[in-house]
Amino acid sequence: MELELGLDTFGDVTRRLDGTPVEAPQVLRNLLDEAVLADRVGVDFFGVGEHHRADFTVSAPEVVLAAIAARTERMRLGSAVTVLSSDDPVRVYERFATLDALSSGRAEVIVGRGSFTESFPLFGYDLAQYEELFEEKLDLLTRLLDEGPVTWRGTVRAPLEGLAAYPRTEGGRLPVWVGIGGNPESVVRAARHRLPLVIAIIGGDPARFVPHVELFERALAHFDAPRLPVAVHSPGFVADSDEAAREAFFPHVKASHDRIGAERGWGPFTREQFEREVESGSMYVGAPQTVARKIADTARALGLARFDLKYSNGTLPHELMMNCVELYGTAVLPRVRELMAGDAPVRAGR
Repeated sequence: MELELGLDTFGDVTRRLDGTPVEAPQVLRNLLDEAVLADRVGVDFFGVGEHHRADFTVSAPEVVLAAIAARTERMRLGSAVTVLSSDDPVRVYERFATLDALSSGRAEVIVGRGSFTESFPLFGYDLAQYEELFEEKLDLLTRLLDEGPVTWRGTVRAPLEGLAAYPRTEGGRLPVWVGIGGNPESVVRAARHRLPLVIAIIGGDPARFVPHVELFERALAHFDAPRLPVAVHSPGFVADSDEAAREAFFPHVKASHDRIGAERGWGPFTREQFEREVESGSMYVGAPQTVARKIADTARALGLARFDLKYSNGTLPHELMMNCVELYGTAVLPRVRELMAGDAPVRAGR
């Protein structure tokens, strides 16, 4: 199976090339143009993340994805991620089944617990139920995927008694992945529910996640489940040269890291840390050849079915992101496939 290459965005609030801020409505319209370009240059998947804070504009990814669906033709469209813990599984299914119809069968959902917690108080959920909310709602969502009447009881929402959700999909099943940040229990949970895995690797050597992929394979075998794909989501930026990419990217990713780090007790993001992540960590920054080589190395190490580059980072201007998207589709994708031609599609752990 050929490695698939995707792009992800959170709709980060950006700045113009002159440094002035871009208003959130315009950021969303720019995001739509980025997605249209991604479809045109051959990107396989476009993911839009859900957040509920001032530095990200996308709080309703399926609405954004529906707008993208109306202007694109071929690439698959999904969330990156949908925060299932603070949403309702029935509504998640119905919204994405609707997107699937509007996009002629191109919709996917990546569900997760989310790395931010703003949605919990916003929608009236108790963070003390963090684990319980996700486990029960994932269980209900997986039952809805069979597209028939569901009888279900839990503790975090009202029960269902022989009820079905609509519309049904033309393909008979909505594709759902589980997004994780590295918790082994989350790996086993995905396998138990027979759902493919997306690993968000935002720092450190990607090879350190080989044990997670091996655990996923063992857990699938334990639950007598078929082999399922693994994908990775990591940040990056493509420009005409390595130097241009690093110089353009660093100030924006530093500003984002330091803003979020101030909330979480992290120290300032230094140039030394940045260079280390670019050289041997999980930032895919550089000219097309550089980024392609690093993606291929990660795909081989982890036995990936898909790699998704998070191309929006902090206040990075729209014009630079458009150039990144174009280079990713026209230069990185074909080079990755050249580098991996003839590689056996065997996942780590088997």
